[in-house]
Amino acid sequence: MALALLLLLWVMTLATAFLFAQSWLPSAISSGALRADSHLQLSLAILGVVFVLAQVLLGWVVWRHRERDGTASDTRSGSMALEWGSVGLAAVLFLGMNLYAAKSWAKHSFVGASRAADVIRVEVTGQQFRWYFRYPGPDGHFGATKPELIDASVGNPLGIDPDDAAGTDDRVSAALVVPAGREVEVVLRAQDVIHSFFVPELRMKQDALPGMETRIHFRADKAGEYEIVCAELCGQGHHQMNARLKVLPEGEFARWQAGGAQ
Repeated sequence: MALALLLLLWVMTLATAFLFAQSWLPSAISSGALRADSHLQLSLAILGVVFVLAQVLLGWVVWRHRERDGTASDTRSGSMALEWGSVGLAAVLFLGMNLYAAKSWAKHSFVGASRAADVIRVEVTGQQFRWYFRYPGPDGHFGATKPELIDASVGNPLGIDPDDAAGTDDRVSAALVVPAGREVEVVLRAQDVIHSFFVPELRMKQDALPGMETRIHFRADKAGEYEIVCAELCGQGHHQMNARLKVLPEGEFARWQAGGAQ
């Protein structure tokens, strides 16, 4: 019976390790997504080795010190050196993985877009239960907005002030349209409750908070159409709060920007 339990433990360990060795993620379309995948794979590899070794050791200890022929199993006092060594190894792994992840996160959040001369800036606003994407016009500036002017029924869902000249050429879209291979800076806002801007193929998920602007950036390298969802429970219509990310070749994006394509 003990041998059967030991074999079952080891078979389940190997099956679990094999399961998590497979990639279940959608294809990555940006360098930031590839960095996130690399960190995830490294984390799973390190923790997978620790997990397998721990289960093998557990099985060996249970088998080695089992009760046999009516004789009680032998007991042994713990080893402080072994315990402190385990804690130290865990601390090194934890801090090392966090420092590696923090470096990748900083590249995703702070470095890149602000330095790019041809950056595309888009204001993304979450509202129950829709996403709105606003682009500045040729002047490169967003127009002012006023909460009292918000009225989707008259075509002003963001409350753009018509008296502000900077907003007369702003463009509001139901889809996030960007060119492939160029930096995009996203300014996240929310009108009502907390939403979360999530694009699985970019490995990008960031909360949009009422009364606060949050900035993130990315560069999509693969043309195509991808889903944008809200990853924060924001009300009864949460499940239908989605939009499309359209990554276009440069020429096609220029035509869209000029109003020649939707």
